[in-house]
Amino acid sequence: MSLVGPRPSVPWEAQPFPPEAEKRFGVRPGMTGLWQVSGRSTLDYRTALTIDVHYAETKSLWLDLRILARTALIIFDRSLTR
Repeated sequence: MSLVGPRPSVPWEAQPFPPEAEKRFGVRPGMTGLWQVSGRSTLDYRTALTIDVHYAETKSLWLDLRILARTALIIFDRSLTR
């Protein structure tokens, strides 16, 4: 597990994923990720998968640093999660 990446999925949870979501398994899972800082529980299942696939396709050090910074902001400023 890394700091940034898609959240890990248990096998029963990943079973109904569409084929295009397979790309999310090509990167190491993380403790925080793009969908967590993009709306988290306000996003539907399909949107969360799309964001995870986008992360897997565009993964970079700069993107990881932006996600980590945004995660810190959200932790310390709860108003960002509303």
